[in-house]
Amino acid sequence: MSDAPETVAILAGGLGTRLGPLATDRPKALVEVAGAPFVVHQLRLLRAHGLTRVVLCVGHLGAQIAAAVGDGHAWGVDVAYAWDGPALRGTAGALRGALPLLGRAFYVLYGDSFLDCDYRAIGTAWARSGRAALMTVLRNDGRWDRSNVEYGAGAIRAYDKRRPTPAMRHVDYGLGVLTAEALADVPETGAADLADLYTALVAQGRLAAYLVRRRFYEVGSPAGLAATRRYLEARTRTQEVPS
Repeated sequence: MSDAPETVAILAGGLGTRLGPLATDRPKALVEVAGAPFVVHQLRLLRAHGLTRVVLCVGHLGAQIAAAVGDGHAWGVDVAYAWDGPALRGTAGALRGALPLLGRAFYVLYGDSFLDCDYRAIGTAWARSGRAALMTVLRNDGRWDRSNVEYGAGAIRAYDKRRPTPAMRHVDYGLGVLTAEALADVPETGAADLADLYTALVAQGRLAAYLVRRRFYEVGSPAGLAATRRYLEARTRTQEVPS
């Protein structure tokens, strides 16, 4: 394992139920934020970090995403699509089905997350770890989401989204590196959750960790959407070049 990944999988097949009426007729990826569909902000961010090969894992209202994004060339990236089919396969199941497009190793992030971090450094850390996968973690202390990771001495000691413990002061940041090897036990049909896969990989000693220090933003909830809108509007203003 010597090379950092070049492909990014974006899990954009969710139902968006927490957003209520904002996502009844459109997927979360197309909710407008700071003047553009949210997925466009994600693609621009990846391009800024030199990552131009993207696979959108789509399901619910996925045809709308494909119609809006197309091949991604408008934003300097190459976009391919992996379709869930008539039944949603869950996050790990969607990745398992997308493997022919993803290759041996790839980044994975959620379709409602804006993660402004050093992707290349994370990919290099995974390559040097020799592990089947890597999870980025953030010191959270319950601030932005419920903490679900026990982290120390550069390693994940425990991870559980459903049964957090007082020792869990970090949170799954939402960006990972996965391999075909890590997904080998995910069934080819049926639903499977990425959180369950991570829990199993921790127990097997196959999950590396990378500590990030900049908070995440997300559009999966009304409060998260409002915070992300403020952040991206401010970010856009500071990046504008005066005429």
